[in-house]
Amino acid sequence: MRDVYDDEHEAFRQSFRRFLESRVVPDYDTWERDGVVPRELFNEAGAHGFLGMAIGEDYGGGGVDDFRFNAVIAEEVAYAGVMSFGINLHNDICVPYFLRYADDEQRRRWLPGLASGELIAAIAMTEPGTGSDLAGIGTTAVREGDHYVLNGSKTFISNGINADVVIVAARTDSGENRHGGLSLIVVERGTEGFERGRNLDKIGMHAQDTAELFFDNARVPVANLLGEEGGGFKYLVSNLPQERMTIAVASTAASARAVEQATEYVTERTAFGRTIAANQNTRFSLADAHVQVEVVRAFVDDCLRRHVDGALTADRAAMAKLAASETQGRVVDRCLQMFGGYGYMSEYPISRAYVDARVQRIYGGTSEIMKEIIGKSIGL
Repeated sequence: MRDVYDDEHEAFRQSFRRFLESRVVPDYDTWERDGVVPRELFNEAGAHGFLGMAIGEDYGGGGVDDFRFNAVIAEEVAYAGVMSFGINLHNDICVPYFLRYADDEQRRRWLPGLASGELIAAIAMTEPGTGSDLAGIGTTAVREGDHYVLNGSKTFISNGINADVVIVAARTDSGENRHGGLSLIVVERGTEGFERGRNLDKIGMHAQDTAELFFDNARVPVANLLGEEGGGFKYLVSNLPQERMTIAVASTAASARAVEQATEYVTERTAFGRTIAANQNTRFSLADAHVQVEVVRAFVDDCLRRHVDGALTADRAAMAKLAASETQGRVVDRCLQMFGGYGYMSEYPISRAYVDARVQRIYGGTSEIMKEIIGKSIGL
C-alpha cells in the first residue's frame, strides 16, 4: 500500500532481510549479553553493499545518493528486533559528514574503508554536562603547529568501542561566540592521548557498544579537520534532520512490528476458555494502536519523500521524530500488556522491543528539544 519505495528499494530490502536473518538474528542474543556486535559483521555488511550506499563507486561505495535505501535498512533492523546493530549510525549519521566536508585527500584516506566496513565510524557530540546543548560543548582543540591538542571527554557515544574514526566536536575558539567556535576533528584509533572508557550498561540496546571517550592532550593532525575551522555547529545542525528521520523511520517500523507480535499472540493465547482476542478490550486496544502506527507512517513517509527531494525542513524532521518515537513508546507499552506476565520476561521479543524503544525519545534530540524546534517554527 506504500508508494514511497520503488522496485529497486524492495529488492534491496529482500537482500538485506536475508542478511539479517542469516548473519545477525541467529547470534544476536549472544551479542546482547556481550554488549557489542563483532567488528566482522561490518566487513560482511560492506561486502554485500549495505555500507556507504551514497559513497561514490570510485571509492568502493554504491554510488547512489538515495536516502530511501538507508530507510529500508532502518526499517528492517527495527522489524527484526536487532536495534543494537549500529549500521544506520555509520551510514546515515557519520558517513554524510565525510561526503560533505572531507577534502580530496581525506576522501581517499577514509571513504574506501567506510564503504568496506574496514573502518567503523562514530560521532562524539554529547558531553557529561551538556546533553542536547551543542553550544555548550567544552572539549577543546588548541592548535600547535601541524596538530590540534584535544582535551575533554564525551559520553553516550554509540559505536564507541568499535569505532576506528570518531568525528569529535571540539571548541577551537574559546571566545564568547558559543556557536562559532566549534570544529569537527576526526580522531583515529590508536591516537596517543585518546582513551575509551567503559562500555556503558544500558537498560536496552545492549549489543550497541556505547562508550565514554577521553582526550588527554591527544595530538591530532590538522589534516584531520573536517570542513572549515569554526564551522562545526553549522555542520552538526544541518545534519541532524537526517539523523532524526532515521529515528522516525525505525520507530515506526518497530511500532508496526509490536502490533503484529501482539496480534499473533492474542489470537493464540487462551484465558477463561477463549482467546484473548475474543475480548472487546483487546480488539479495541490493538485497533487503536494500529491506527496510530498507520497515521504516523503516512506522515513519516511524506517526510521521507521530502528529504529525498531536498525539501525536508528541520521543524518537519523534528515533528516526524517526535510523533514516531512518542507513538512507539505508547504502542509498544500497550502491546506488551497483551502478553501479561510473559511480556515481562526478557526471552520474549516484545520485552526487548519495550526497553529498546525508550531511548528513541532521548537520542538525536529529546522530545522536549523537538517541541522547542517545532514551537519556534510556529512563531512561539
